[in-house]
Amino acid sequence: MRVRLILAFGLVALIPILAITVFARLGVARQVETYMTSGGMVGLDGLVTSLRDYYAANQTWEGADSLLQSMHGNPGRGMGGMMGQRLRLIDADRKVVYDTAGVQTAGTLIDGRELADAAQIRNARGRIIGYLWAEGGLGGNSGSGQRLVERLNNISLLSGAVALAIAMILALLLGSWIANPLQKLEKAANQMARGDLSQRVAVKGDDELAALGQSFNQMAQSLQESEARRQAMTADIAHELRTPLAVQRAQMEAMQDGIYPLDAAGLQVALDQNSLLSRLVEDLRILALADAKELRLEQTAVDLRQLAANVLSRFEPAGLDRSIRFSLEAAEIPAIRGDPLRIEQILTNLLANAVRYSPQGGVIRMAILHQGANVTLSVHDSGPGIPESVLPHLFERFYRADRSRSRDVGGSGLGLAIARQLAVLMGGSLSAANHPLGGAVFTLVLPVNA
Repeated sequence: MRVRLILAFGLVALIPILAITVFARLGVARQVETYMTSGGMVGLDGLVTSLRDYYAANQTWEGADSLLQSMHGNPGRGMGGMMGQRLRLIDADRKVVYDTAGVQTAGTLIDGRELADAAQIRNARGRIIGYLWAEGGLGGNSGSGQRLVERLNNISLLSGAVALAIAMILALLLGSWIANPLQKLEKAANQMARGDLSQRVAVKGDDELAALGQSFNQMAQSLQESEARRQAMTADIAHELRTPLAVQRAQMEAMQDGIYPLDAAGLQVALDQNSLLSRLVEDLRILALADAKELRLEQTAVDLRQLAANVLSRFEPAGLDRSIRFSLEAAEIPAIRGDPLRIEQILTNLLANAVRYSPQGGVIRMAILHQGANVTLSVHDSGPGIPESVLPHLFERFYRADRSRSRDVGGSGLGLAIARQLAVLMGGSLSAANHPLGGAVFTLVLPVNA
């Protein structure tokens, strides 16, 4: 954009100046030449004009001597400079038509070299039709210089008008050149404001306007993806809430109608669905608070090694039925800065996910390392790993790689999304990848305690 503006202003300023310079130079040169060759320097330009008009009207110099005598002898006609001058009118064939001094008779041939100082008389087409030769006298009059000034002023005004016209045309063309991309952006933005998030603009070049277009397209893409996620999330929430509610209602109606006995076992089914709903609502509340940056964290110094060992010990009974083994590798590490309850929640989600995907007799390894200003904790399972198509969506809300998996096995689909949000809020990060030796590995990075 900056380059376009500089170029536009430069052209609007430079081209009219060049136009004025060239036009005025050519025009002034032409006018001065005309002035000099038509007798302006010796005050004969007015007489030359009269003689030219006479010839144009009569197509002959016959009778022009009377015109020459009347103007030569009448100082009241503005030709005072001619008093005492010898004037000779010579036709285009260099023959004398009239000599006011009577020295040369009509028809006398004049050498062409002698006519170099004579005023040329030209017709409307610029062809020489005669010469007016003056000798002696004052050699000028008070009006001849003024007439030259007027001619030059006219040239200046004409040059200015031409330059203004060129500047206006350039302004329109350059303005359109600059405004067209902005108009397209405005049109696309208006369409987006009406709800059409599929709008994109064509991007050409690498200037500021191109960067603006790219930013607009990225924003439109982000908005479209956010809207798609919002719609999907709304549908997922409705689905997640509807199923437990339906199970609860069916169980209670069955007990009410006497199909199922009203006993502790029947109530436990309804209570389990109620617990599932409570967990889902709590997860949604945590995500909403995290998105709004209103989730309160009790930031303290945390012994991550001890905290990880405690969480790991709680999962060991869950792995006994499938012979899953757990291991923790951690050297001496400094305390980290974070909320111990939220870090425990992150580790619980990661280990629950690892147990879910580990095969019979699998191994879940947890390792903690100190790297500069951060402490890194990794959870590596021996499961099948994460499909490459799933990795970009793994931390999205309600996302399940296997849509057919039951929610009792697969959870609500919010655990990993919550874990990443909590890690970010504590100044860290959470990522996932496939381990070179097989299985999935989740890496939690948290800052060391200041």
